[in-house]
Amino acid sequence: MSARANILGKLKNSLVGTTHRPDEFDERLVTEPWRYTPEDRLARLRSLMEAVHTEVHQCQSGNWPALVAELLTKRNLANLLCAPGKEHGRAMQVYFEATEQTVELLAYDQPVEAWKEELFWNVDASLTGTLGGIAATGTLVLWPDRDEPRLMSLVPPVHITLLKASEIHDNLHDMIVAQDWAAWLPTNVLLVSGPSKTADIEQVLAYGAHGPRELIVLILEDA
Repeated sequence: MSARANILGKLKNSLVGTTHRPDEFDERLVTEPWRYTPEDRLARLRSLMEAVHTEVHQCQSGNWPALVAELLTKRNLANLLCAPGKEHGRAMQVYFEATEQTVELLAYDQPVEAWKEELFWNVDASLTGTLGGIAATGTLVLWPDRDEPRLMSLVPPVHITLLKASEIHDNLHDMIVAQDWAAWLPTNVLLVSGPSKTADIEQVLAYGAHGPRELIVLILEDA
């Protein structure tokens, strides 16, 4: 018998003759204090995120690529990293091909080992999607995957992300239940409430120490 099988066997045998305790979790404790109307839900998330130096824009779901291009030009950024495997990444590519842009569009389409130096030192901004938002805490939820790795939201100094207004939930519990996380839990989930910041050095607040110094959220309303 392997050591693994021996350990699992002992754990299983230790339960013989025991009785499972009933689940005493009361979901009202984590939901009832955090209920909002649809209008208040969006306003609360925006207010909380702006309070920690997040730049928030509301726009129609069909014209966000133009706003992204405008934000890049305003900041004199040289390039934007996007994921061609995602719908919003393809939409950004289509917009750039149809318009004259001075900003270079980069595609995350190769393993990080092949272009680590460029990613960490030469990428100005990135564009990602979100799984949704949480009104109670002013938080974005990102689920990194093969097409849109978590480095896209952690490395570039400017992170632009898209959030559908219809996918803002009252609280984390509601989001987990509504989207059935138990059936398709990812390797990791990123909960983002603002740009990277730290006050480790002399208690002076600094942005961009451990990630993006700017977080820009585009809240997409249905056209």
